[in-house]
Amino acid sequence: MLIGLVIYTAVSALCAFSGNVYQLIGFRIIQAIASGAATAVAQAIVKDCYSGPKRVSVLALVSSMTMISPIVAPVVGALILKFTSWRGIFLVLAGMGLLVTCAVIFMEETIGERSTGSIRQSIGRLGIVAKNPGFMALLITFSLMGIPMMSFITSSSYIYVNQFGLSEQVYSYYFAVNAFFMVIGPLLYMKLAGLFRPIALITASYVIACISGLVICIIGIHGPWVFTLSLIPATLAGSITRPPSANLMLEQQKGDTGAVVSLMSFTFTIFGCLGMVMISLDWANLVWVMGLMYTVFAFASLVFWRRISKKEFVRKVLV
Repeated sequence: MLIGLVIYTAVSALCAFSGNVYQLIGFRIIQAIASGAATAVAQAIVKDCYSGPKRVSVLALVSSMTMISPIVAPVVGALILKFTSWRGIFLVLAGMGLLVTCAVIFMEETIGERSTGSIRQSIGRLGIVAKNPGFMALLITFSLMGIPMMSFITSSSYIYVNQFGLSEQVYSYYFAVNAFFMVIGPLLYMKLAGLFRPIALITASYVIACISGLVICIIGIHGPWVFTLSLIPATLAGSITRPPSANLMLEQQKGDTGAVVSLMSFTFTIFGCLGMVMISLDWANLVWVMGLMYTVFAFASLVFWRRISKKEFVRKVLV
């Protein structure tokens, strides 16, 4: 984590002083790889330190914090641009990276047993984990919702600004409304888990997301508020599943926590990138396509989940 954060901080500063777009893209790629260290290690630390219901509670908090950054970023970015240029944004990122690096220096190591193998052998453990059928079934099922979620983040500015005619500043407010529900979803799960069985909550979340997608298709085009209100149930439902899904996947593999978390982050990102590509095609009506994507992938997730949820490796965790 420290190595990743140091590289992230340095490359963020280099982004600010890029001489052309190709340098900026190159530095951004390195920046993304380095930030992946923190993403992967965060959930691994949770598994090192907690177990049972307490782990799910901490994962809910971690999930909420993780969702804040990409969702709130457009709002914060719009505010920063009032006082500086795009170069100033990267200097702000470098400063944030430095602060986080200083904080991590004071953390205690959480891993109980260090790997004695080489880096090549450690990377090879990814293949070992990928051969676990239970883990992979859960990984695919829970990653599917990353497709519509990331497609919304990609297309939201085009929907609100180009299609609905809002200013960039007003768009950021609509985006923040949706972000709020994405952030509170994992925390809401912890409240609901005391009243309903986790398996039923996950099932209901996929049903709600599917219905929400249909509503977007039918009435979402009638205005920004109508679109936002139609989208909120899908947003909330998708984020509610994050704590139990993360805990379920972590429980499928004894050891190899780093490989498990890395594959979780990698697969969600790949599915999210697929959503970005799909929504970036030359569609005549982005709102309708957005609704269709939520409907299709929520329904697919529901079908897979209904089959997997009956398995013993799921029921022994979600009691």
